[in-house]
Amino acid sequence: MYLRPWMNLEAYTKEQLWSMLVEVVHASVLYYGRKAYVRDVLLQSNPTITPAELAQRLNMTEGEATVILYELTEENRGKDTPSRQTCS
Repeated sequence: MYLRPWMNLEAYTKEQLWSMLVEVVHASVLYYGRKAYVRDVLLQSNPTITPAELAQRLNMTEGEATVILYELTEENRGKDTPSRQTCS
């Protein structure tokens, strides 16, 4: 689970510039590769990595690191929620 109790990522999403930051991060050609690397490698060995540490480790902006960690946290929350099955 990638939840970081010391950091309120939800607070960032309420900021006016959050959607612009996400748009800029998604426009980067390195975004998908970096996100996959963070998910598959870095979070496996260090699930409590901070945006500042991630930014330094991958030579990216702290904004990009924050977006990636937020998105992976949200994706992980979705996996933790049991899916509902419908009867036919």
